[in-house]
Amino acid sequence: MDVAQLVTVIIILLLVATSVALLCRKLRVSYVSGLVLAGLAITELLPRRIGLNDSLILNVFLPILLFDAAINVNFSRLRSSIKSVALLAGPGVVICSGVTAVLLKWGLGLAWIPALFTGVILAITDTVSVMAAFKEISVPAQLATIVEGESLFNDGASLVLFSLLTKVYATGSLTILDGLQELFVVIVGGTLVGLALGYLSTGLFVRTDDSLSSILLTMAVALGANQIGNLMHVSGVVAVVVAGLVVGTLGLSERVSASSRLTLLSFWEYASFSVNSVIFLLIGIEVDLITFWKTLPSVLVAVLAYQVGRILSVYPLLAGMRRFERPIPWRWQHVLFLGNIKGSVSMALALSLPATLKGREQLIALVFGGVLLSVVGQGLSLPWLVKRLRLSHFSASRRQTEELQAQLMTAKAAQDELDSLLKSGVLPKAIYEEMRSVYQVQVAGAERALRELYNRRPDEFDPKSGELHQRVKLDALRRRLLLAEKGALNEGIRKRILSEEIVRERIKTIDEQLLQLEDE
Repeated sequence: MDVAQLVTVIIILLLVATSVALLCRKLRVSYVSGLVLAGLAITELLPRRIGLNDSLILNVFLPILLFDAAINVNFSRLRSSIKSVALLAGPGVVICSGVTAVLLKWGLGLAWIPALFTGVILAITDTVSVMAAFKEISVPAQLATIVEGESLFNDGASLVLFSLLTKVYATGSLTILDGLQELFVVIVGGTLVGLALGYLSTGLFVRTDDSLSSILLTMAVALGANQIGNLMHVSGVVAVVVAGLVVGTLGLSERVSASSRLTLLSFWEYASFSVNSVIFLLIGIEVDLITFWKTLPSVLVAVLAYQVGRILSVYPLLAGMRRFERPIPWRWQHVLFLGNIKGSVSMALALSLPATLKGREQLIALVFGGVLLSVVGQGLSLPWLVKRLRLSHFSASRRQTEELQAQLMTAKAAQDELDSLLKSGVLPKAIYEEMRSVYQVQVAGAERALRELYNRRPDEFDPKSGELHQRVKLDALRRRLLLAEKGALNEGIRKRILSEEIVRERIKTIDEQLLQLEDE
């Protein structure tokens, strides 16, 4: 593809991604599902067919997405849920892979090696898909942490199993003891590489405290951890995740200025969103609908197989965990089951299957079809399930606040209309004052009640019951005001009204206040 064609393709993809984002927000449907469907529709608009490149996904896109997810993980919450995450991302992957392989061999008549390859590929809970889906729905913070933590480490475990299977296929043998030993070395080695790079990079950008240099450094760490891990024959994915956790926990500490932290987090959010958009559009573009339709019966068998594998790897493991850990509610387990959305990593591994593997093209079509049904079907049904399970229900305090806000907004709107009618001469002043006084009583009552709610101390709200929402909502209002102040200062520099030295100090103070606010 020449440069002109490449630019044309990029423009089309950007316009489509923007349109899909706006449309999905308006229709309140999953953004990732919308992108995949859009990718299916725009194939003919492109000047030349493009598709997924497994090397690009595994060496560039995946490290960027994993690192962004890792630096944003709440480490204290992850540590409190580490047993659940370890069970699902370790034994859970092995059980799901094995069950899926057995059902595929029995249902589709595949040989053992192709069935095991497909089982491992379909056992992956894709980090990209899961993160994108959970940004669009509101669930308890601890549940989101378990799902995100599992998806982070699930990729590493699946890729290690895939490499072991590749070795078995190439050499023809591998004992269980050798396999366990290699599994241990690969995971521990990846952890050590991630720790080393994470601590080294943290020390560097804490000393420099320059936001632009920090962006370059963290990008090098994200991509470098993966490459160094692969070169040392350990898990590059685990190295990226561990490095991201170290940077997010220690690197973004109070020793780094607020401006640098905000700039760094904003950059990684933008990079992750851009890569997400490109990946899901390419998934839609890559799937051939004619091939998908021909292989639909086999694809449905594969989907059923990995869903059964997921059931047997989630509910029994978490039920057994009740003996030594606080039990995970049943409603959360249902979300963990349906949240095993597939995505680009599964497709990349399918494309990287050994060229000499018997039935390789059939396996690729099987995986691509499974990913399409998973992203669209599970991506669209997950928000519905969360609502049915009442995991994102309004707390009493939140409902009270929004009712008062509605009362205040409607009363003020009516007063504005009364002012307009009086000014235009339609309404006599006596009638105006009488009607306005009725609305003024509503305004005063709503303002008094809202003031009492907002002035509560933060520790008066119970996070378990959702009462913390009031502080979050008030912080959202404060954020808008602080951003308005920041915009006014930047405008003052642009118009040469204020000096840069004065503005820099004010902006630093505002950035520190922004970082102390709760997320919306």
